[in-house]
Amino acid sequence: MSRLLYSLGTKAYSLLLQASAPFHAKAAQWVAGRKDIFEQIQNKLAGNTQPVAWFHCASLGEFEQGRPLIEKFSSEYPKYKILLTFFSPSGYEVRKNYAGAHYIFYLPQDSAANARRFVELVKPKLAVFVKYEFWYYYLAELHRRQIPAISVSAIFRPSQLFFKPYGGFYRGILKLFTHIFTQNQASAALLQNIGLNQITVAGDTRFDRVLQTAASVKIIPLVEQFKAGKPIFVVGSSWPQDMEVLLPFIKQHINQIKFIIAPHEIHADELNKIVAYLPGQAIRFSQAQEATVANYQVLLIDNIGMLSSLYSYGTYAYIGGAFGKGLHNTLEAAVFGLPLFFGPTYLKFQEAIDLVELGVAHPIQNTAELTAIFTRLATDAAEREAITRKAKNYVHEQAGATDIILKQVDQWLQKV
Repeated sequence: MSRLLYSLGTKAYSLLLQASAPFHAKAAQWVAGRKDIFEQIQNKLAGNTQPVAWFHCASLGEFEQGRPLIEKFSSEYPKYKILLTFFSPSGYEVRKNYAGAHYIFYLPQDSAANARRFVELVKPKLAVFVKYEFWYYYLAELHRRQIPAISVSAIFRPSQLFFKPYGGFYRGILKLFTHIFTQNQASAALLQNIGLNQITVAGDTRFDRVLQTAASVKIIPLVEQFKAGKPIFVVGSSWPQDMEVLLPFIKQHINQIKFIIAPHEIHADELNKIVAYLPGQAIRFSQAQEATVANYQVLLIDNIGMLSSLYSYGTYAYIGGAFGKGLHNTLEAAVFGLPLFFGPTYLKFQEAIDLVELGVAHPIQNTAELTAIFTRLATDAAEREAITRKAKNYVHEQAGATDIILKQVDQWLQKV
């Protein structure tokens, strides 16, 4: 019964997106990207004689999480072709030209027939699922063919279906993995309590990724000119709910500090609202010029892919998402030692909990709380220096998950 409900659920989700496609850009991309998907896969892999390693990521965040593993795998297993799949347009449309993979596709809908056809076409020697991806039919097909399938940077909570009395079907999905690499010991303990033993506490590969990014940060001439030697407050991956709290704060402090705002999604009407709220003081990145951008106090980023480098210009950072479904990536800012702010919904994220406990990050409920904490930090250079030291040390101490995972991979693959 549970498997039937699972199948009906995945089918219903697909039908819903197809019905929404004429009215919703992301739904349209999801549907269009899967049109003739098996023909795309067959044509692009035609004639390949080299072994294939398959990496699957839900979206852009999971890709960045898995990226250090993909790239180090490529260096250690140079004969392997890398095949990368995405579930969401947010990942595929941004990274469809990623040079680190030989083949990049949308993941076909999870069904028994699709899983059989996909695995038969790709013939992976290894399958790697990043963080939250648990697709029953794909995992069952890999298991049936005795192809190693691993989950990396996985994190679990007691509230998830796997750990409920009625969650037997979903516990069965986890048992299809050859190995699960968790972010923390608490996740490993939850899995052990339901009878899983193929577990290693490896940590989170995002720490490896942000250290890579910090070591090769991009210089952005327009931002250099905008900064003009002033302190910068970077707002990363913001949603409208975040901006409701931030805009009064920005207006209050606009003569004291400059702001860079990088929304999670780029919508012209939202950007125009900010420009209208701050007349003559805010400008969109695409409309700014190096000669005059320093005259503005707020720079609105209207492109994707720049945020990790923007944090290098920051003095403080606000990370969006925690007034909604969940916090976005705090580590991209923490690696540069910035004092962090975010909303109240952060307890699903171990690194956010750690950063709060260290005094590096500050969850806030409203504009008044943000103003109070910012005012204290802005007038206490010693506390800011201590935060910078603790943040950088934390990121370096947590790195190394990629090496732990690849050391285990050696037992399943032969370097060809």
